[in-house]
Amino acid sequence: MDETWTKWARELQFLAQAGLTYSKDPYDLERFQRIRDIAAEMVSHQADIPLGRVKELFCCETGYQTPKLDTRAAVFREGKILLVQERGGLWSLPGGWVDVDQSIRENTEKEVREEAGLEVVAERIIALHDRNRHNTPAFLNGVCKVFVLCKLVGGEFQANLETVDSGWFAQDSLPSLCEDKTTAGQVALCFRAAGDENWQPEFD
Repeated sequence: MDETWTKWARELQFLAQAGLTYSKDPYDLERFQRIRDIAAEMVSHQADIPLGRVKELFCCETGYQTPKLDTRAAVFREGKILLVQERGGLWSLPGGWVDVDQSIRENTEKEVREEAGLEVVAERIIALHDRNRHNTPAFLNGVCKVFVLCKLVGGEFQANLETVDSGWFAQDSLPSLCEDKTTAGQVALCFRAAGDENWQPEFD
């Protein structure tokens, strides 16, 4: 979808969901539901996705809408950063959605263990990114990406359902990245943070 259309649809969905959450008047509820339907119809039309599928993905939550959390681990060994290869062939920093029963620290360490087979200790926050300002393509849902500098403890790569390989890469020899999860700019940010003991977290 065009970025402008995505922004409009996302805002309409947000306003409609807030209205459905807090309004009591049945006529207002009906109007907010129609606004939500229009947002879904916009996405369906612009992205050529069946309306029912759009509603499943875009209009399925209740309550006040807030961004989802995604953690990404920056792990270094001998001046190189850890990346994992996904089944599609592209590479990214290990990470994923924060589970409802996990803290940022716990989720970061868990994702490295699951995707790379390594034990790490999450030590410092590098950055908090509004995903749609840094990664493409734009998501309909808001996402806050949390980059965390981690200390390697041990372990080795283990076969798993999400990744097919892992490797250590210098900043000037990165493989093809899965840019909806990790960009070269975000990797460069991690290198800068790792080299600065007084690093101040970057945030949007």
